[in-house]
Amino acid sequence: MTAAVLSAIRLLTKPLGEVHDAQSSHQETLSAALRANRAFLLQQLHSERSFEEVKRLRGEVMVAAEWFSSNTEDATWVFVQECLLLLLALARHLSVELELFKQTPAPSTAKLCTPEMAPPLPPDTLSVTQQKTLGTALQFVISLGLCPYLAPGVGVPLARRSAFGVMVEKLVCGGAVPAVGRRLYTTTNVLLQLSELSSLATLVFTRHLGDVMAALCQLGYQPHRAGSDTEEEKMQELSAEERQTCREALKSLLGKVYQPIVIKELLILQGGPKQSAAVRSSSGPSSSRAALGSAPAWLRRLCGQLLSERLMQPNGVQAVVRAILGGGTGDESDWRKCESVAKILVTCPQQSSADSYYRQVCPQILDLLHFKDKLTAQQFQRVATRAVLSVVQEKPSFGQQYLLTPLFAPLHRCTTASNDGDSQATVEEWELTRCIEDIYKIWVVGNTPSASLLKALEQVLPVIFALFCFTKQNVSHLRAPCQEILLWYLSHIEASVALSALRQLSGLQGQETTVAADFHFTPGSDGGARLSLQESCSDEDDALYEKVSGEQWRLECLMQLLAELKDYDLPGDFFLELLQELTSWASAEDDEEEEDKQELDISAMTLLEVEQRLLGRAVRRSQRLALLQVLAVMVESVQPTVLLRKSTQVVDFIVSLLQRACVGLDQATGPGLGNPVESQTLSMGIGLVATLLSGPQLSAEDYSSMSRLLPPLEALSQMHPEAVIQELASNLRAVIATHGAYQPENLTASTQPSSNPALRKKQKMQTEANNSQTSPHPSPQDSNSPGSTQIRHPASSGGSAAGVGPKAGGRTSGTSNSCPPTKTFSDCLLEACDPDVPTRAVALRVLTQMVKKGNPEAVQAQEKVLVLFLENLEHEDSFIYLSAIQGLSALADSYPERILERLLKDFQHGPSLPTSNKEHSLETRLKVGEVLMRASRAMGELAPHLGRPLVAVFLQGTRDPDQSVRASSLSNLGELCQRLDYALGPLTQELSSCLTALIKTEKEAEVRRAAVHVITLLLRGLSDKSTQVLSDVLLDLYRALKWVVRSDPDDVTVLHAQLALEELSDVMKRLIFPEQKLEKKIVVLP
Repeated sequence: MTAAVLSAIRLLTKPLGEVHDAQSSHQETLSAALRANRAFLLQQLHSERSFEEVKRLRGEVMVAAEWFSSNTEDATWVFVQECLLLLLALARHLSVELELFKQTPAPSTAKLCTPEMAPPLPPDTLSVTQQKTLGTALQFVISLGLCPYLAPGVGVPLARRSAFGVMVEKLVCGGAVPAVGRRLYTTTNVLLQLSELSSLATLVFTRHLGDVMAALCQLGYQPHRAGSDTEEEKMQELSAEERQTCREALKSLLGKVYQPIVIKELLILQGGPKQSAAVRSSSGPSSSRAALGSAPAWLRRLCGQLLSERLMQPNGVQAVVRAILGGGTGDESDWRKCESVAKILVTCPQQSSADSYYRQVCPQILDLLHFKDKLTAQQFQRVATRAVLSVVQEKPSFGQQYLLTPLFAPLHRCTTASNDGDSQATVEEWELTRCIEDIYKIWVVGNTPSASLLKALEQVLPVIFALFCFTKQNVSHLRAPCQEILLWYLSHIEASVALSALRQLSGLQGQETTVAADFHFTPGSDGGARLSLQESCSDEDDALYEKVSGEQWRLECLMQLLAELKDYDLPGDFFLELLQELTSWASAEDDEEEEDKQELDISAMTLLEVEQRLLGRAVRRSQRLALLQVLAVMVESVQPTVLLRKSTQVVDFIVSLLQRACVGLDQATGPGLGNPVESQTLSMGIGLVATLLSGPQLSAEDYSSMSRLLPPLEALSQMHPEAVIQELASNLRAVIATHGAYQPENLTASTQPSSNPALRKKQKMQTEANNSQTSPHPSPQDSNSPGSTQIRHPASSGGSAAGVGPKAGGRTSGTSNSCPPTKTFSDCLLEACDPDVPTRAVALRVLTQMVKKGNPEAVQAQEKVLVLFLENLEHEDSFIYLSAIQGLSALADSYPERILERLLKDFQHGPSLPTSNKEHSLETRLKVGEVLMRASRAMGELAPHLGRPLVAVFLQGTRDPDQSVRASSLSNLGELCQRLDYALGPLTQELSSCLTALIKTEKEAEVRRAAVHVITLLLRGLSDKSTQVLSDVLLDLYRALKWVVRSDPDDVTVLHAQLALEELSDVMKRLIFPEQKLEKKIVVLP
């Protein structure tokens, strides 16, 4: 029966293919086709037996349909009526079948049912072809029986949809159409009856929801036109009950359908913006802007009211966002849509009170931040961020009450928690996690540094910092967002506010909003943190230790944050502010010391005044200690390039140093006489000034910034008790004041080293420190150090240089004093025998340089130089024997055949010099082994030629009684063998036997490690040539390595064996699976 009804609908809607007169218009052709299809259907209903049941159902529906009229001459409405009759007949039949299906189960089917079988389909299930037929009929009903009767501006006109719509619009509206409202009501009512069946409702609303909503809006809410209706039109108008029915139907429809689709259709019904006649005429019908015409005022008000109702209902904000942003791709247009949606959300409707609106909408805005789907979360996050920012800026009271307060509630509870037994006092892990993630999304990802958002974040910043310090002690996913929030705030806030925040976080100011007392953060089960009650500590020492260690950890975490701000001036500004505060306290300390020396007149003071005086003094001292602690941690943790990244900051730093040095100059002792720390500080400050002035091409701006150094330099030049400091300060002040035009001539002479024995001792200590470096040549005098900085005017040529010598810097270079570059070869030989360790070490390094450069005197006296190096090789001081090792390796590199022969003898049999100490023979042999290893590395391509004698000696050394010599021989053997390449071929059997025997029989783990390491170096050096050079012994080496992995008790040896096996595996992979290369080959055919 269902198929028969659908066949009748197909006959009605299928074109018959008749040929019409070419001179007739499209409207006449369409009208004739509609009449012909209806006539053909009626003929089939009366003649075909298969349509008897359809004919009966159609007749029943026709009798029950009060709206059916057979007297009309309008072909389109007659056709629409026929479609409606057949659709109602189908709906009636499907309803009856569905009721029978629900009431009468099929027993035969139930017996044969298996778990794999699908349940039986209900009778209202339609195939794809049947759905297509119904869709065609519904399209005819909408196009001919609904859209033409909509008022102008209501819905999307047919002319905007397709060319067929233009023709239908002309056909229906070409003549006088009576009873427009009644026909529209009839069509809409039938469609609503069809939608009572779920299968038919899907077909109706998936494609024609907007048209049905437009019809219901017009039928239920369009105002009457006064004074222009005729008697016949008044008879055809809808009654009040019918209009109310349409309103209720619209309300029911809006509540049933998926809300984003409803909102999208309401936005379309609301139409585009109002346009003037000139704009409409110029835009033309094809303009995309004119696709949505201007809706009537009553419809705009109705759609606005309905949209507001959708928005204020539960999950209404989410529905609005999905309706507008559904299916976005994240491009620029989506950003603009997010801005538009945010503006819609923050605009209160006229018919709602502001408080009620924001109370319902703001929590939904925050809920947009909690979606898990990646694309949806990204779009919703943009909308929520922009909406929060707009509400906080435009409606600060509502934003604070309904957005920021709920958002920051977990953090505020961290500061106000109390130990009263209430279970709600603690903050759970999910609350803190959601709060931190929401703050990160709005502030950091949104990245809109407005004053309102920055001020709101400032209130909870100490709690976030406390949570960050906790996450640095554990593995937590909250560490990164907390750090990003703190860095974002410090990088976007004003400098003065940022400095104040840093003082608060470092403990230099009060922390009223930190974590509540007796509470602390503890790890959560999901990698987060929670606030819980802290167990009381009965031991006062433990409590004090926890407090001090917590403060120290807080400072270290703060310094890590400052280190991340390397591209900003904030770390340097904070450092300079602390130094300035330290200077001011230094000036006030003298007054306090004088007060301490004076006895308090307790008799003239009350007990409260005495207590306040003593407490005030203790508080000031504690603040100074806290300041010194912050400065100490800051200097240790933050790189100087971060603290002083600009020249102006360096100048400010020098100003603070000099100002602190000027404190107490009017006293009798002076800063440099009684306090060596102040003297060194002053020397460093003057050295930095000289370094700045020695920079190349100083500009006028640089000199202008240095003008702040003039007052402290003037004070030093007039009031410092040392004449040298006065002269240096005066000369530097003159250079700065004249922008380098004045250059003093007597500054170099006045800065020569002093005869002060303490200063000479300091110079000697600095010399030892300089010579502790392993550099093979003496370091020249550092031009950037305070002790050797010179001031050079870029424009001067040939004038004397103005500089700061060792007197000013408090240190000197041992290299330049002990053996300057102008020393002769004989002088260096004499100084190489000097009992003073720094002098001897520098002389040995200078001799090494002479050997490397091929000095003629060193070449002639190479025997003396060799003996000298061998003698110093036995010295117990590392400065001396390391310099000797460098010299011997240089000799071996320059004269390998002769020097290597002597070194190999000493390595085998011990030192051969008459003055050698036989008790330290083993240490000397190991030092010679170090020389041979360096010589092996320096051989390069000459290793196959020069390395054969070394291999023999090293193989003999593997049987030495001392384990250190055996390990040294194996280490040297590995360094040499990886450079022999194909020259290693004749030695492979001997080498393999030695290594495998040592691996399996050696008792000392250190020697076994060295033997396995030789194999690693061998495979690494030969690389792809290993399979050729070691072809006979490669299997034996592999088995030895596998034996080590399985049986050796030493973990380090096993690790070396695993590394060697990895090297061997890489070699074999490259052999078996060579790299594929695309290359061209030219072959000459015979």
